[in-house]
Amino acid sequence: MDKLTRGDLYSLEKYSELRDDMRRQSIAHKRDRRLPLGPNLTLYFEDRVTIQYQIQEMLRIEKIFEAQGIEEELAAYNPLIPDGRNWKATMMIEFEDKDERARQLARMVNIEYSVWLRVDNCTPVTPVADEDLERTSADKTSAVHFLRFELTEEMIDKLKRGAPLYAGVDHEAYRYSVEPVPENVREALIRDLD
Repeated sequence: MDKLTRGDLYSLEKYSELRDDMRRQSIAHKRDRRLPLGPNLTLYFEDRVTIQYQIQEMLRIEKIFEAQGIEEELAAYNPLIPDGRNWKATMMIEFEDKDERARQLARMVNIEYSVWLRVDNCTPVTPVADEDLERTSADKTSAVHFLRFELTEEMIDKLKRGAPLYAGVDHEAYRYSVEPVPENVREALIRDLD
């Protein structure tokens, strides 16, 4: 999947005109890229469309219009676009009550390494987590992590031929699996593979 360039982005003025439509399209697009793993953890699989919307929103909010600022946003977000051999996801740990969230995040240290995806009967794939900066300390984990799942040629081939996809978390404080991943999510992820 190609990375975004300044030429792919709209000016602040043009984006203002297109924003409502882009927001609706982005919400619809993301429906097939959201994978809940139990009641409190969700994977949001990123692609070029989700990242362009995120960058456009950041440029708008921060009122960034100079070339250097735009390039900095591109440099920050482009690594979240999959390259055709992997999937990249934002992992959110969500508890409504802030005290409960704090207790659970303290119990879930290193949960980001306990997430897995499995194609058919292949070996499960665990992610490379938080390549940009460490988000877990000895005392607690973050509510947000960025994950990269590297796939083998065999896995990609099997998926394209209809193999099922499974997902889960196997952490002492949180265990949940989705077997199989819903077809709409599986199909959206297959489109990310070259």
